[in-house]
Amino acid sequence: MNRPHPTSAAGADRHRLYELSVQNPSLEVTFIDRTYRRLRGRTARLLREDFCGTAAICREWVSRRRINRAFGIDLDPEVLEWGRRRCLQTLSEDQQSRMALLEQDVLTVRTDAPDIVLAFNFSYWLLCGRTGLLRYFKQVRATLKDDGVFFLDAYGGYDSYRVLTEERRVQDPLHGDFDYVWEQAVYEPVTGRLLCHIHFRFDDGSVLERAFSYDWRLWTLPEIRELLAEAGFATVQVYWQGWDADGHPDGVFVPVESGAPDAGWIAYLTAEK
Repeated sequence: MNRPHPTSAAGADRHRLYELSVQNPSLEVTFIDRTYRRLRGRTARLLREDFCGTAAICREWVSRRRINRAFGIDLDPEVLEWGRRRCLQTLSEDQQSRMALLEQDVLTVRTDAPDIVLAFNFSYWLLCGRTGLLRYFKQVRATLKDDGVFFLDAYGGYDSYRVLTEERRVQDPLHGDFDYVWEQAVYEPVTGRLLCHIHFRFDDGSVLERAFSYDWRLWTLPEIRELLAEAGFATVQVYWQGWDADGHPDGVFVPVESGAPDAGWIAYLTAEK
């Protein structure tokens, strides 16, 4: 009797697929590094990645310069263990020695004072109430060095308020290309609740359903900026992405005072202590 072959979904590593689909640590660290140097006139050394997940940015940070150190903070022991295994596979012993992944709460964690704290991939939207998010912003400000900078990202546009599904083809040189599927399953306009799922679809017809789910508050840029100012940050700046000749996002983020009312946009923010 022939046994059925395992499907691509059954053997998939959801964290690896996430990094391939969603993150670009090289570009993000370049943006962080250059922006900090422009704002502060010196090179940052110590970075803390809150809600770090697989700690892709931490890994990229310590690989850039021998002076760089990083802390990754997350409450999920499973994803932190995945990140530690990935460090063993991709980083030298010296690089590993300059990076620590901590299973702690970002609201209470204590580390050496970092030059940079970052909260990317909209992870801080897990803090759905104003009181909780303000407390987090105050904690970050208290943690940073005197000339430290807090980096965040945000997304929006009129499509962000809709129930929708979007697909994108992702290249995977090891196991074959696949489809990344972003689903906004619920948006509640009274509370701002946004429930999203990530699925992965493979060419053999198998699907990794709800590989990741996020029950968030859809925070707007005015709300985020006002809360950062209330937390005591001296200057808050938004960075907007441009467009190439074909009408696609060009990956270049520049400081702006206003943005276009696009269907969907992604922005970065810096908050200076």
